[in-house]
Amino acid sequence: MTMAQTDTAPAQAIDVKNVLSVDAMGSDQGPATVVAGLSKFLGGTPDAQAILHGPKADLEKLIAKHGLSGRVRIHDASDVVKMSDKPSHVLRNGKNTSMWSAIDAVREKQAAVAISCGNTGGLMAMSMLRLRKAEGVNRPAIACLWPSRNPAGFNVMLDAGADIRADQDDLLTYALMGASYARNGLDIARPRVGLLNVGTEEHKGRAELKVAHELIGNAAIIGDFEYVGFIEGGDLPSDRVDVIVTDGFTGNVALKTGEGTATLISELLRKSLTSNPFAAIGALLARGALRGLRKRIDPRRVNGGVFLGLNQTVIKSHGSADATGVAAALHLAYRLAQSGFSDKLAARVASAASLAQDAGTVNETSRLDTKTDK
Repeated sequence: MTMAQTDTAPAQAIDVKNVLSVDAMGSDQGPATVVAGLSKFLGGTPDAQAILHGPKADLEKLIAKHGLSGRVRIHDASDVVKMSDKPSHVLRNGKNTSMWSAIDAVREKQAAVAISCGNTGGLMAMSMLRLRKAEGVNRPAIACLWPSRNPAGFNVMLDAGADIRADQDDLLTYALMGASYARNGLDIARPRVGLLNVGTEEHKGRAELKVAHELIGNAAIIGDFEYVGFIEGGDLPSDRVDVIVTDGFTGNVALKTGEGTATLISELLRKSLTSNPFAAIGALLARGALRGLRKRIDPRRVNGGVFLGLNQTVIKSHGSADATGVAAALHLAYRLAQSGFSDKLAARVASAASLAQDAGTVNETSRLDTKTDK
């Protein structure tokens, strides 16, 4: 792929851990919003730098407007991945897009993390093609942050929609990856991991969930986490657990249901507080508490789904994110880069592969013994 690059980077050597690779063209609101979010992020992170991917002529104007010329390089990419593009189309025709360019900068060790607001399916397919799955990972997962009662304010849930299928070995890998993310992204020294099920009783759930229940429990010591066992949907925002493990179908349905419910409650509350003069006076008196609540549940603060299970880190921002949301995704990316997250995650996944292989051998031996007894 050919990429033109502006000569705006400092001449001195750059620490790759401080550099983020940003797709400027995936946002529903256009590159101006992405650059505005990048400006907010860089304003509070003096050591950080960025590579911005998209049409050079357009991006140069935006970078100059925000005074970022000394900290942002441009990789010229003329094409854009559309939200309507299928992953297969993206892989066949995406080499000149800003998304491909952003991922390749990480592949070539020019940046530590890639961030895009674009097409989720295309981003995952392209990331798997260019960065490859980490050794021992069968299916990568998307990890999202769920508002909770925990001191950190959030729980980690995965998979949030990367793949609707997940067997017991995949769920074990998700548990280890999720624990590593909670440790590095939320500073939780020993995360508590729960497996989402239709009940907490051990006899409930599909066969693969029961096997995963045993595998995850056996992996807790090696993975340096606490396994709390099966959890239910009501535990998603609870302080009982830090990491929620589930398949992509269930996780995505839960995520979209939660987002829709939060929007409904917000609309009903706003309507109720403006329904009559007395309600308006009450809202005025409670404006401080309401402001705090709005900040606590503001989805922009948790913008950024992390693709786990690749050889490098990729973060998917909401396509509708505003500058504040984009800045939040960039802050998350920078934090993970500084912690050396990719290398730590690879070590956890390697231990998962070993555990899964050992467990598979034991289960097969047990099955043969049972068959012989019969």
